[in-house]
Amino acid sequence: MAQTSSLAVFDSRKEERLNSGVADQVDVRTYNAVMCGTLLWGFLVNALMVAYLAVPITTALAGVKPWVLLVGYLVLAIAGIAISVKSSNPWISFLGFNLLVLPMGVVLCMIVPWLPVAIVTKALLLTGIVTATMILLGLIRPQLFLGLGKTLFVALLVGLVAELVATFLLGYRGAAFDWLFVIIFSGYIGYDIAKSQMYPKTIDNAVDCALDIYLDIINLFIRLLSLLSREN
Repeated sequence: MAQTSSLAVFDSRKEERLNSGVADQVDVRTYNAVMCGTLLWGFLVNALMVAYLAVPITTALAGVKPWVLLVGYLVLAIAGIAISVKSSNPWISFLGFNLLVLPMGVVLCMIVPWLPVAIVTKALLLTGIVTATMILLGLIRPQLFLGLGKTLFVALLVGLVAELVATFLLGYRGAAFDWLFVIIFSGYIGYDIAKSQMYPKTIDNAVDCALDIYLDIINLFIRLLSLLSREN
């Protein structure tokens, strides 16, 4: 649930990118290559953290209260997002991107290694299939998604509040919210891909768009992990 709240920080900023850095544009191929490269960097860092740092990280954090971990995650993640989306310098934006990737990696270290390999593999496969499908649709039929921005944002916030109330006040432990957020983040992938192609083709915008899409994909993966874990 903590991951979803971070998206609210930069949603309004996306419109500002439409008028940013017009004089610093690069060609479309370079723009998309930087965006893809930034995304792959984030996933690589997370994969290496899960592969090599999961045990040390979980051991070091074993005695820390959950609310402290939550606050720490939110502070770093929101700081990273704010730095990235408010900066017009691509290197500073990339620094912000990494400030998000690292705490997200810690979250993954506390989840992924302790699940059966079959569940993780299936979640990765489903995430890949959904992501590829939504990217393709977002590129081929952008108009399907461009009008969904406000709807997705409202659905995200309402869903998050409802999940908090249902979980902590009503004791609900069902899968309904996981399904809801799988749908929301799938839609966000298509939306953010379509939107990324509308912005001025600057390196900074490429990094910022990579952050948007990274959050969509990681949250989709985590929700799929939760759904598949319930089945077992």
